[in-house]
Amino acid sequence: MTGIALAAAAAAGVVLLAAGFVLGRFAARRGGRTADPDLGTPVERATFHTLHTASLAAPPLRAGLTEETARKAASTLRSLLGTEALCLTDRGAVLAWDGPGGDHHRAHVPALAADTLDTGRSRSAHTDCDDPACPLRWAVIAPLTGEDGVLGALVAYGSRESAVLVRAATEVARWVSVQLELAELDRSRTRIVEAEIRALRAQISPHFIFNSLAAIASFVRTDPERARELLLEFADFTRYSFRRHGDFAQLADELRSIEQYLALAGARFGNRLKVTLQIAPEVLPVTLPFLCLQPLVENAVKHGLQERERGCRVTIAARDAGAEAVVTVEDDGVGMDPELLRAVLRGEHPAGSGIGLLNVDERLRQVYGAEHGLVIETGVGAGMKVTVRIPKYRPGVHRSA
Repeated sequence: MTGIALAAAAAAGVVLLAAGFVLGRFAARRGGRTADPDLGTPVERATFHTLHTASLAAPPLRAGLTEETARKAASTLRSLLGTEALCLTDRGAVLAWDGPGGDHHRAHVPALAADTLDTGRSRSAHTDCDDPACPLRWAVIAPLTGEDGVLGALVAYGSRESAVLVRAATEVARWVSVQLELAELDRSRTRIVEAEIRALRAQISPHFIFNSLAAIASFVRTDPERARELLLEFADFTRYSFRRHGDFAQLADELRSIEQYLALAGARFGNRLKVTLQIAPEVLPVTLPFLCLQPLVENAVKHGLQERERGCRVTIAARDAGAEAVVTVEDDGVGMDPELLRAVLRGEHPAGSGIGLLNVDERLRQVYGAEHGLVIETGVGAGMKVTVRIPKYRPGVHRSA
């Protein structure tokens, strides 16, 4: 079951059980009086209260199970269940306590939760409290789980035994577990994106760095001013490519980095490499995944010059297409067999072939959806044209770097 499906199922369970639990308490307080139609039925109000309360607990839990996030979520979860007290633990200690009785019950929580942490099963137990004024007479201990098993426990305290509280506490613990799993998924996605960017950075070949420095060195005596300019371009290019923050960048910044790359490549290949830029100014502020275009340009230069003594032309264009910016990278080089290209985009590439194309295609699909993958036109001896369509106003995507 996917994380979204798990979240939906758990949320439904929480609404049904916790809303029923809240409704029972509400009805008891009202003594059976008719509901005010302007405020909705008791069921509607209880359901709204449950959903609203759950929504308040979700954000801190989506950051993982820590002392800080547990402290922020504990009072909301206690309100959701309507219990006398509630605490959250990890596998080693109590992270947060909300409600009375913490001064003498908190120390007993690790022993109370030990069986649940070992087995992953919910249980209930009498607290055996010696204080006659303490309302905490009974506890429900439910496991909090994640991809790696049991992460901790939710302990809900009541003044008496209640089968409804057992079920409600168990369902709320499952909902909390879903939030923790989603937090793990978010961290996993972040690691994947970081790994993809590292892979793209690895594409900046040591040979390119060596050849760039060698080309710069060749101008030191004959044209010192150009050597200085190329050295500055090299410094800016590497600084941008190896920056440590931001998964997104503006098109203007990506194009500036590409111009620096082409200046360094031009210093090496001279008149063999001809470049044409056709950029509409209105698309320069558009946001796109970091290092998304540079691998396409590097691929065009590499394959455009492959086995061609007369050189090649690389054309980079960016135009406004309403809700999208359309970027194309085209070369008139050796091209590629379409069957080989399909294998590359399936991940079945030969060693060192097409990693940049595959990486960019996967990142675009992940960020914008499958319909925004690379569109590639090519054939043996026919050059290659790669088209990227970037939504300009997609919610959650138009972010600054």
